[in-house]
Amino acid sequence: MEKFKSEIIGNLDIFVVENKDSIDDEIIKWKDILIHGDPEGLRSLARLLLKMADLDQDNIAELPIGAREHIHLGPKLDLSSSSEQVVIGRLDAKGTGDFYDRFIARDK
Repeated sequence: MEKFKSEIIGNLDIFVVENKDSIDDEIIKWKDILIHGDPEGLRSLARLLLKMADLDQDNIAELPIGAREHIHLGPKLDLSSSSEQVVIGRLDAKGTGDFYDRFIARDK
C-alpha cells in the first residue's frame, strides 16, 4: 500500500470562528472562516486551488456526468491538528456545467 502524500507543503490552519455583536439591542451573529499559513503552506494551497480550477472534469472517466471533482483536506494529514476538515471542489458539474441548488450568486 502506498503511503499518503499530501499536496500541502508547509503549515496551514483552517478553522471557523463564531461571532456575535449587539447593535441597537439587536444581536447579530456570523461566522468567519480563517485560513492562516506560513508562506509554503499558503503557496501550496494556491497551487491546489489553481490545479482544481484548471482541471478538465470532462476527461475524468471515473467522474460521472453531473458530478463535481473535489478534494478533502484533513486535520493532521494536510492541515494542522487544530484545523477543521475542508473540502475544496468545483461548483460546475461535469458535462452540464450546472451549479448545485443551494448556490445563490453574489450581488454585483
